[in-house]
Amino acid sequence: MSMDFEKQPHSQPPAPRREAPQGEGCLTAVIRIPVRIVVLVLVVPVRMVWDLLAVCGKVVGRALAAVFRLLVVTPLVWLYENVLVPVAKALGYVAHAVLIMPWVLLWKYVVVPVVRYGIVVPAVWLYRRVLAPAGRGLAWLGRTAGHALAAVALAVGAAVAWVVRTLVVVPLVWLYTYVLTPVGRGLGWLGKALFVWPWVALWGYVLAPLGRGIAWLAAGLWRGVVWCVMTVLVAPVAWLWRAVLVPVGREIAAAFGHAWRIAGYISRAVGRALKWLGWNLVGRPVRWVWLSVCTPVGHWVRDTLWAPVRRAAVEAGRAARGALRSARETVRQARRDAVARARRGAADTWPAERPAEAVEPVRAPARTLGSKTTAPSAAPASETSLLGGNPAKQG
Repeated sequence: MSMDFEKQPHSQPPAPRREAPQGEGCLTAVIRIPVRIVVLVLVVPVRMVWDLLAVCGKVVGRALAAVFRLLVVTPLVWLYENVLVPVAKALGYVAHAVLIMPWVLLWKYVVVPVVRYGIVVPAVWLYRRVLAPAGRGLAWLGRTAGHALAAVALAVGAAVAWVVRTLVVVPLVWLYTYVLTPVGRGLGWLGKALFVWPWVALWGYVLAPLGRGIAWLAAGLWRGVVWCVMTVLVAPVAWLWRAVLVPVGREIAAAFGHAWRIAGYISRAVGRALKWLGWNLVGRPVRWVWLSVCTPVGHWVRDTLWAPVRRAAVEAGRAARGALRSARETVRQARRDAVARARRGAADTWPAERPAEAVEPVRAPARTLGSKTTAPSAAPASETSLLGGNPAKQG
């Protein structure tokens, strides 16, 4: 016979044993099926109403949340961002300028200089030049007088201590040691003999045995009463609880659990059937109308009506922005030219032989790049030229 000395693999710990259910009595087996049937009949409508109320509550909650967000939250956010915040900032600036800045300026330019140069500087000078030297002199005098008084007090204290020890302490110690201590011990022994030892003997030989006998008798009576109560009242009640009430309550609780789960399956099946009916009766036709009618009509409106209008609006906006940009550039250039003329003087800007009547400058047509012909759609040239001269001769 061969022996295997190899290391055995680590074995898994044994699974915990499940406790075997206690034996069920006849009462449990008799009431189980009727109780479950009755509870199922009672719980199914309650579960279906509960599921319906839960679905309605979710829908109503979402609708109320959307309405609350639309009617309350959005206006409040807009009011906060566009009204309250600017007003608060403006009021903050005004309050800072009206209430805080005067006090800051008063503190910085009035109170601080007055306190610094009117109180602190004189007080520092007075402390350094007058109080500190006077304090050092008084301190030196105090130390000298203190040393002298301390020496005198030590000498007087030593003399008084010797006198008190010799005349008071030594006689009192002798009196306590040789007179009061023996007398106190004798009085203590006499008091014990007269007042303590008789009571100790009475307790040890009379009262204690009598108390033990009474306690033993009371304990016997208590045990008898407890046995009677346990036999007559507690045992029947415990048997009724263990054999009747606990099995009935356990079966009722288990029946409610099974009935609630079965009612949930039934409610889910009814809900799915209603969902299927709703989809086939309402959802599918609505989806067909949306995909077959509304979507093509919406695409036609978007491509035929909305897109051209949007493109035209975009082009008009671009043209308006271009016109405004050109007008701004023209005004800026005219302003720069006017400032330059004002700086150079009227003699350098205009000739001396200026006619009396003002002649409107002729606007020269603009030309395309690389060509001598004019382009009708091009923007006209600026009335004020930076290079001077006739614009038609340039290019």
